[in-house]
Amino acid sequence: MSPGIRCRLGLGVLLLTMVSGYVASRVAGTHDRSHVINVSAALDAHIKDVANRYGVSADLVVAIIEAESSFNPRAVSRRGARGLMQLMPETAASLGVGDSFDPRENIEGGVRHLRALMDQFDNNLPLVLAAYNAGRQAVIDHRGIPPYRQTRQYVSRILRRLDLDDAKASDPSQRWRKASS
Repeated sequence: MSPGIRCRLGLGVLLLTMVSGYVASRVAGTHDRSHVINVSAALDAHIKDVANRYGVSADLVVAIIEAESSFNPRAVSRRGARGLMQLMPETAASLGVGDSFDPRENIEGGVRHLRALMDQFDNNLPLVLAAYNAGRQAVIDHRGIPPYRQTRQYVSRILRRLDLDDAKASDPSQRWRKASS
């Protein structure tokens, strides 16, 4: 499947799933689908715009949303992460996200956070994903992907979703090393 088709399919799933959670609550019982189409198109454009603005692949953003919240804008994890990209309250606050359940705000903050991790870990995607999942300090402390089963599965799942070699996630050559001073 070509990347363009995969992206469109991923965004279509995202947007259709969001309809049931976010948009349906906005439509408040009416069955007028024009609202759904307009909001879906706006969110599709928003994901592409934010991803482009921060130099991040829209496919990557969609894969993270899929893994983090299964496209549920009202998702809350057991640890308290919220929204589509599952931002922890402290992280959301540091990113200026006032309402983690607002898909537009959450995506903006989540992609900005992702960009910062990409910069910190030299665009090493397995390390970036591990830091997004387990926290940047865990990646630094373990000098690579932490030995947490959930984090390793998360990294592999997203790399597979992106059709990348998931062996990179466990390859020692992909470990991040602090630059010598």
